[in-house]
Amino acid sequence: MPPPIHSLHPSAGSTGGEIITPFLTGGSFRAEHIASFGHASPPGHWYDQDQPEWVALLTGTASIEFGDGTVHLRAGDHLTIPAHARHRVTATSADATWLALHYQP
Repeated sequence: MPPPIHSLHPSAGSTGGEIITPFLTGGSFRAEHIASFGHASPPGHWYDQDQPEWVALLTGTASIEFGDGTVHLRAGDHLTIPAHARHRVTATSADATWLALHYQP
């Protein structure tokens, strides 16, 4: 019997906020699908994560602010955010979807 198929598509009609769907976890990593729907980090909120994170923007556009500037992403772009690199998402398009991998180097 083949393995079951799991959908990463957000439910129809989802708007606002973000939907984060972890879909694969191992001893030293976690993979997530993120649907952003125009989401941005709250004003003044900065992420400071213990693990590096590799993100790929699958669809849409997004901007991530770091202490020394802002990175603008479009579908197909990817980047690695080092552990403890303070950052925040300043903007995403309504159709922004990501693949995120949190890992231990």
